[in-house]
Amino acid sequence: MNERGEPASAATDGPHAELSDPATEAFVTHRNLLFTVAYEMLGSAADAEDVLQETWLRWTKVDLDQVQDQRAYLVRITTRRALDRLRTMKRRKEDYVGPWLPEPLLTAPDVAEDAELAESVSMALMLVLETLAPTERAVFVLREVFDVGYDEIAAAVGKTPATVRQIAHRARRHVDARRPREIVSPDVARAALESFRRAFETGDLQGLLDVLAPEVVLISDGGGVKQAAPRPILGAGKVARFIIGGIGKAQVTLTGDPAVLNGNPALVLRVNGEIDGVLTVSVEGSRITGVYYVRNPGKLTRIGSETPLTLR
Repeated sequence: MNERGEPASAATDGPHAELSDPATEAFVTHRNLLFTVAYEMLGSAADAEDVLQETWLRWTKVDLDQVQDQRAYLVRITTRRALDRLRTMKRRKEDYVGPWLPEPLLTAPDVAEDAELAESVSMALMLVLETLAPTERAVFVLREVFDVGYDEIAAAVGKTPATVRQIAHRARRHVDARRPREIVSPDVARAALESFRRAFETGDLQGLLDVLAPEVVLISDGGGVKQAAPRPILGAGKVARFIIGGIGKAQVTLTGDPAVLNGNPALVLRVNGEIDGVLTVSVEGSRITGVYYVRNPGKLTRIGSETPLTLR
């Protein structure tokens, strides 16, 4: 296995090379889907890769002659491994310093054009998923994002189909009450983000106030390694003053390079030319309702190359 949880031959020879056996071929065929499932359940690319490695090790022990649907079986293994890790991560997050944000991924520009996929991995929705219990999150992700049948979900989470239906209903209600009310087009999001970028680069306080929604929330994640706000900052005035005041107090030059992170328009922020973190936003109407700033260096390892994601 390589560091991404792929069979070594697949990593060395490339995706179009001749695959050595049916188990490897099936795993490589569905790898991007399995990673997306694990990432949406965990919010961590590093943990998702570990889950894929565990899935591969389990898959190599399966008698393929007894498997009717290889995709469903692989998703089931991945879900079980991700659930185990999700419970462990919950304890780990309790000791995390400051607010916790999902690990951002650099994604291909065309991911932003797939509204369903882009919303499912958006920072805003991933944060809502953090408020679900582990089994609720697994059921919601499999049912609402990947359209997996109740029987298959039941086999993956160890519940009856009737119980899974109840969990799905409860999780859907919970998420719908907290998810963004409106999904805007990538063009609208990019325009709002560009106004935001121009304002902080020029120190334009009024420009920031104009693009921020009155109820905007700013969450910054330094992980105890980089300085960050110890708790979310609420309200346009407080958020704007925090940004402009922080830049002025530090006496630095802050710039933003456009990128597509988690399927949505984003910025890679640089302080005096050096990468400092990444910033994503949620937008409703034409105003920014959420600002998510990841500074923790341990979470910035996946912004240098694109991570392929898929719902199929």
